[in-house]
Amino acid sequence: MRTFDFDLFVIGGGSGGVRAARMAAQHGARVAVAECAELGGTCVNVGCIPKKLYSYAAGYGESFEEAKGYGWHVGETRFDWARLKANRAQEIQRLNGVYRSLLEGAGVTLIQAWAHLTDAHTVQAGDRQYTAKNVLIATGGMPFVPELPGREHVLVSDAMFDLDPFPKRLLVVGGGYIACEFASIFNGLGAKVTQVQRGAHLLNGFDEDVRDFLGREMLRTGIDIHYNSEVTMVNRIESGLCALLSRGQRVEADAILFATGRVPNTQGLGLETAGVKLDARGSVVVDTHYRTSVPSIFAVGDVSTRQQLTPVALAEAMVVVDTLFGRGKRQLDYEFTPTAVFTHPNVGTCGYTEAGARMKFGDVTLFSSEFRALRHTISGSKERTFMKLIVDTKSDRVVGLHMVGPDAGEIVQGFAVAMRAGATKAMFDSTIGIHPTVAEEFVTMREPMPG
Repeated sequence: MRTFDFDLFVIGGGSGGVRAARMAAQHGARVAVAECAELGGTCVNVGCIPKKLYSYAAGYGESFEEAKGYGWHVGETRFDWARLKANRAQEIQRLNGVYRSLLEGAGVTLIQAWAHLTDAHTVQAGDRQYTAKNVLIATGGMPFVPELPGREHVLVSDAMFDLDPFPKRLLVVGGGYIACEFASIFNGLGAKVTQVQRGAHLLNGFDEDVRDFLGREMLRTGIDIHYNSEVTMVNRIESGLCALLSRGQRVEADAILFATGRVPNTQGLGLETAGVKLDARGSVVVDTHYRTSVPSIFAVGDVSTRQQLTPVALAEAMVVVDTLFGRGKRQLDYEFTPTAVFTHPNVGTCGYTEAGARMKFGDVTLFSSEFRALRHTISGSKERTFMKLIVDTKSDRVVGLHMVGPDAGEIVQGFAVAMRAGATKAMFDSTIGIHPTVAEEFVTMREPMPG
């Protein structure tokens, strides 16, 4: 039998790669991870974690204003961008160390180098070659900027955390969750934010009522949103940057963020050489156990053809480890995957959109509620909350749950457990609500929407 240097060689030290490496090593496998940047990947370094920290920072500005209604006399406030950046960098460095300690503690070999395949069992990492019985591709995704004149002047999301100086005027191009989150964050931190979205709504793929409601709330907070428009050219001018829009408008800004999607990070990995099949987007094609067209090569996370969410990558990694070193029975069901968008206000969602539910189940019953939360009855804020349930009429099962409002992610996470367990609307109705809370609205909605 052929002998290998490692039982599993992981290319990419992001969330999925680290999880797979650590758990495989705990099964007794000989494991290596090759990563040329900091451990933790996009999520830890330039994604979920720093973005949520900055979202918290933006929220304090709202809280200072709301506190007045509760009798607090808040003095003059001043936002220190440099301090926020420094504190964020310190926390990310700590997390990088945690990831390294977890891997080293499990006995994983760490290789600080760019790695690529030379065949189905051989990886070139730096100036050395390693052989492995199995290889896992976990290199994630990267921001995409379309070709346009002046492209060299724009930024991608990775660069937003260390801007110097703080942009007083920010143009955000895109309508997805990354674009909406950064628009909300910088608006909350005091920038004048303009957002350009080529479609008629934000958050493509989300429930239509959620998209409409969030758009209105973001407009209310002061974000200037241009729908059905695109940036056709960017020029540098004396006062900063100028973007020309497809409908003839000109927008001046200190910084321009293009959050127009992400693409799989597959370039330069030697996948074609090894015979790994890619789809039209460049994603690695995998089966239900995340095995590629080459039996010894697997792929998880944003580099593959499934959902682009960090917790999904972690779950996929566990399936790979079980397939290779466990009982081989673990599978991942994506049907009721909860997710959140950390805009101001937050979005939380689980299950089907109304359109998706009608297509899947046919007859559905809808329940929704829009209201001003108790907190804001005397805070002075005009923020409103939206909640929606979608029920399969035939089975009475709740198949869609959507919320736009404070702490939506925290609230929806709990309801996601009930939905995966098959909770019906009758079960929701029979559950006692915690009063007074926003979350209780999900178990007190009784009247179906008309039509």
